[in-house]
Amino acid sequence: MSTTTAFDHEKLWQLIKGIKFGMFTHRHSSGMLHSQPLTTQNKALDEGATLYFFVSRKGEVASHIAEDDHVNVAYANPSDDSYVSISGQAAIVEDQEKKESLWSPMAKAWFPGGPTDPDLALLLVRISHAEYWDVTESKMVQLVKMAAAAVTGTPPQMGEHKEMRVS
Repeated sequence: MSTTTAFDHEKLWQLIKGIKFGMFTHRHSSGMLHSQPLTTQNKALDEGATLYFFVSRKGEVASHIAEDDHVNVAYANPSDDSYVSISGQAAIVEDQEKKESLWSPMAKAWFPGGPTDPDLALLLVRISHAEYWDVTESKMVQLVKMAAAAVTGTPPQMGEHKEMRVS
């Protein structure tokens, strides 16, 4: 496992920026893991390797991360054969300027009061670990590699897989 560079941050951002929803997983006090889709609000992956989401201040995400801040966000783009798993620590932060800079008209569906809506909470996830799989070969090349692997008994080597510690 390697530590990250600016190139790694850019690669992560390139893989997730076009994916509308990340599956955000957190732990309930019972120990059960729970996932739900959240929209990543970032315009880019900042130098602090932080993801931002808008959530309801009264919702379960806000209450459960107060008990256990360890979370995972998974992104999948099957049409491009790219997958990303991000682990980190989550927190609700009070940063009105950041809310305003991240605000988009789509968020108004959930928070009709705009960036000053009293229910709008800014959830951040500080990335501590990331792993991605990015298959760049065409579907035909993938099929040929899988067929060869089936004959030889050697797993196919397809695309790029990298695991990195961010903090």
